Amino acid sequence: MKKIFTNLTFWVLLAITAGALLGNFYPDTAVKMKVLGDTFITVIKYFIYPIIFLTISLGISNMGDLKKTGRVGGKAILYFEVVTTFALLIGIIVSHLIQPGRGVNISEIKGGDISNYVQQSKEFTWWHFLKENPTLQILIVAIVFGIWLSKYKNKKRIIQPLTIASKYVFKALHFIMFLAPLGAFGGMAYTIGKFGLHTLLPLGRLMVCVYVTCICFIFIVLGVLLRYYKISIFKFLKYIREELLIVLGTSSSEAALPSLIEKLERMGCSKSVTGLIVPAGYSFNLDGTTIYLSMSVMFLAQVYNIDLSLHQVFIIIGVLLITSKGAAGVTGSGFIILASTLTAVKVIPLEGLAFLLGVDRFMSEARALTNFIGNGVATIWISNNEKEFDRNKMIEAFGQTSIKDIR
Repeated sequence: MKKIFTNLTFWVLLAITAGALLGNFYPDTAVKMKVLGDTFITVIKYFIYPIIFLTISLGISNMGDLKKTGRVGGKAILYFEVVTTFALLIGIIVSHLIQPGRGVNISEIKGGDISNYVQQSKEFTWWHFLKENPTLQILIVAIVFGIWLSKYKNKKRIIQPLTIASKYVFKALHFIMFLAPLGAFGGMAYTIGKFGLHTLLPLGRLMVCVYVTCICFIFIVLGVLLRYYKISIFKFLKYIREELLIVLGTSSSEAALPSLIEKLERMGCSKSVTGLIVPAGYSFNLDGTTIYLSMSVMFLAQVYNIDLSLHQVFIIIGVLLITSKGAAGVTGSGFIILASTLTAVKVIPLEGLAFLLGVDRFMSEARALTNFIGNGVATIWISNNEKEFDRNKMIEAFGQTSIKDIR
């Protein structure tokens, strides 16, 4: 019993349940709990940037071989493109087969104001993406600094204090994570209280499709990628269960990003690969967001009874492959990217986005969880591919005694 009450997973799960109940029965009070979720995510963000900078710069400087850094970066870009393309195609195929938008009565759907998202979509450029994405900015600075440090003659004088700083940043993070139940409670209470479970009914089929597709993607596509290196997706998910619950409660993969970096290193991924792949993946490897975007576009086409030709579907795929890469670091990014895509395709009415506002928050959990797991799998896969993975550490981290138990 004592072990249960000292387990962070238990408290986060209890907080999510309590938040959902408060949101359902006392919505006015629940909406006020938003400050708890927002504050927790804000505090975690303060840790993301120093952790990314310290991990990447120290990792690159310790690599010594800049060609290796370039090779890892190249593999990461190729991996991101292939896997997110799979996610995009799966989303479109499932939407085409299940047809979640057919038969939906538009008059039953409570719309919302999308003017702000449309305006931001018109302003969206890659420069805007970089300017509004501090994670990517820190990533670039850390890479440049790490390359300079690797060439610096007296680099040990700089590496030593940075290593000490990294140690204490992670120690401080451990204390902050004790507040995770409060953040999860606030996030869940606000979501249920603000939007209400009744908003799910008209668009329930779309929600179910998105969740089922994300689950299939995780256990089939990502599962196969891990299985290639004889690692079980189930063991990995069990290993990061605390982080998954935090992401579920807060609807943000940022909330558990620093903790994921630490856990991946602890299970055998090299510091240099982890530090490069996780932050880069946060901006460019958004599997869940890609699935959501593709299914939303197909859903709106079905709601308006628009029969898309094969040519138009390929145009949507091409546009989403580009625009989805800007889906992180921009406020309301999902709707901004959707607005950009619909504007570019010029087939589906832009006003249709208003129908998605009511359930978008409920689908954000599926996006965030899939993005989070996808970046973890990407790091493990590339670490193994680079032979920068310690399987003995993995066995110890998973709490197993032999390689057979991991498979």
